Amino acid sequence: MITVTSVEAQNRFGQLLDTVQREPVTITRHGRTAAFIVSSEAYQMLLGRLPESPNMAAYLDAITAFRGSGKQGATADLLADRAAERARGE
Repeated sequence: MITVTSVEAQNRFGQLLDTVQREPVTITRHGRTAAFIVSSEAYQMLLGRLPESPNMAAYLDAITAFRGSGKQGATADLLADRAAERARGE
């Protein structure tokens, strides 16, 4: 995963759109992670609308790195619970 500043992201936005097709991009502001850019496919997978792809592990790792794994893997559990809720139609 690559990391760019918010100014770099603004100046290289078109290039970053190409990059996110291969890997997520971290955007920082003032030295802190501010956002991630992910492909449309990855976003749909996170919402549970598409089957999981081989790149999904990289996206979930990026989310965990951003949010922290929480106590005893709470972030992964939260994502799994949300996917189960969507599958049930809640």
